[in-house]
Amino acid sequence: MDGTAPSLAIAFSAGFLSFVSPCVLPLVPAYVSFVTGLSLDELTRGHDRYRVKWTTLKNSLLFIAGFSTVFILFGASATFIGQLLLTYQREVRWIGGGLIVFFGLYVMGVFNVQFLMADKRFHLQGRPAGYLGSYLVGVAFAAGWTPCVGPILGSILLYASTTNSVGQGVQLLAAYSLGLGLPLLVTALGLNTFLSRMKAVGPLMPAVN
Repeated sequence: MDGTAPSLAIAFSAGFLSFVSPCVLPLVPAYVSFVTGLSLDELTRGHDRYRVKWTTLKNSLLFIAGFSTVFILFGASATFIGQLLLTYQREVRWIGGGLIVFFGLYVMGVFNVQFLMADKRFHLQGRPAGYLGSYLVGVAFAAGWTPCVGPILGSILLYASTTNSVGQGVQLLAAYSLGLGLPLLVTALGLNTFLSRMKAVGPLMPAVN
């Protein structure tokens, strides 16, 4: 793929935009609390900071690893399918480009397509025990939270389907996962700062869309 670095930068940016979307960013404290098994009070108070930070770091990394695994497998699959359709690669690019434009207009609110607003979630009453539980919650997040990350993720997957090898598709989705996971990790470790700034960010959410 020509221009690999720009493509990876675009995929990383897409992951970051997924993170700051209005249906992900405001829920970050709830995600962090659920994944770590700690209450919001424990996460934000000044007591036992070493234990809280270490618990947050480990569980957040496993949560990120969970959704990254699914996204990267999506990328490999999209590229593999694209290679099967190699004969029709030109048509795939045109159709994919049209869908990417459509997804962009959908995210901006130009179109209101009800079936794209539907999501499939695992409604867990409690986090599965242990570090494996944090990883599985990440897997569930990737598999089910389609309205939040679906249009942007779908655009990257469409792009991955036009690349020349499965490895390139994996790289694109790894970059996307990093763009989503890195700010999530930073926010989890600095939750007090995030909460203090969130009130100012709230009115900007329509512009972010």
